[in-house]
Amino acid sequence: MSAHVRRGAVADDFTGATDLAGNWTARGLRTSVLLGLPHEQDAAELAEDDAVVVALKTRSAQTDLARDQSVRAGRFLLELGAEQIYDKYCSTFDSTPEGNIGPVADALLELTGARRAVVVPSFPDNGRTVYQGHLFVGSQLLHESPMKDHPLNPMWDSDVTRLLTPQTRHQVGLLPLQVVHSGPDAVRRALDRLEADGHRLIVVDAVSNDDLTIIATATQDEPVVTGGSGLALGLPARPSEPRTLATVPGHRVILSGSASAATQRQVARAREVLPHAQLDVAAYSADPQTEVDRLLGLAQAAWRERPGRPVLIYSVGSPADVAAARHLGEDVPQRIETAFATLATALSDAGATELIVAGGETSGAVLESLGVRRLEVGQQLSPGVSWLAGTTASGRRHNFVLKSGNFGSEDLFVAGWEGLA
Repeated sequence: MSAHVRRGAVADDFTGATDLAGNWTARGLRTSVLLGLPHEQDAAELAEDDAVVVALKTRSAQTDLARDQSVRAGRFLLELGAEQIYDKYCSTFDSTPEGNIGPVADALLELTGARRAVVVPSFPDNGRTVYQGHLFVGSQLLHESPMKDHPLNPMWDSDVTRLLTPQTRHQVGLLPLQVVHSGPDAVRRALDRLEADGHRLIVVDAVSNDDLTIIATATQDEPVVTGGSGLALGLPARPSEPRTLATVPGHRVILSGSASAATQRQVARAREVLPHAQLDVAAYSADPQTEVDRLLGLAQAAWRERPGRPVLIYSVGSPADVAAARHLGEDVPQRIETAFATLATALSDAGATELIVAGGETSGAVLESLGVRRLEVGQQLSPGVSWLAGTTASGRRHNFVLKSGNFGSEDLFVAGWEGLA
């Protein structure tokens, strides 16, 4: 295997992977995202990269599966030459009392032989900060934010140490902000003291990018770090020739499977100016092919009218849609994923080459359906959101934006296309 790669990451969903990869790219690292468990032959394609993110779908998977896949991905990255493994999870710490953040972190500690790892969910550019161990979303504590109503992992506590403790075999410590503000040497000394007292996972406060720089400097030689993608912004910038992605001729489509408040605002803005259609989950459940054919037909009609204009297809446009979906059964999120996966393949066959996809689970389902194995990371649109390029199983070149539900500007679905060269 190549030894060029210096940084490797294991991400628990596809949008989180591209979020981290975009931040590494912004710091001057040539970065690729590998979708799904790596194979031996993948190493050759990654030989010119400075950093590689392995994107898994383990956030809500069975814990044993999440742990096993994360270790396999981590081992591949170590063999590729990675000197540090970045355990990437959501900046809002999406998880249950059982995991999977803690079990995966434990497994990567064991894999690398690391004595400890920092826990840094903070991503200030997107409003995620940690103070006195409490996670804030903007000015709200996590448990008071819209995350309290998350359909898969509702977050009812904001204390990261308390959230993590039942998930791990190890003691969880806290390194407060005043120590971070004392600089990298003070952080290292504090980490040493906490480790000596038996703490192997250590939550670190951070409320600004300057804090992230101090933490990244203090932990640059640690075998494992864990957190959201914000910690990547603490790396020193290095000069490099940016990878700029060009438009791929073809049709454009937005597939929005996210129910987040931020995505609802993006959907509302796009509906004002773009042709749009809503996935009818009840109709899809009764007759999947008919509903997919209906949406495909609407998209094709819009493209014939104005070929260069994007088409929006969404599942949730308002809080009322969320409430209505709950009455259709607990497996509605899975049905939405399957519907968008099937629709994405049909749209690609019909000439769609540029896709903005909203929602971590939806993004994973769409790319797996298309058979994309590797993504090149291009220009960043906003914190956590970048243009990507990949090739489908049928050999078609596509551009993608994979957007976490809560990320992106309100006009992303309308204006994001301008980011392509």
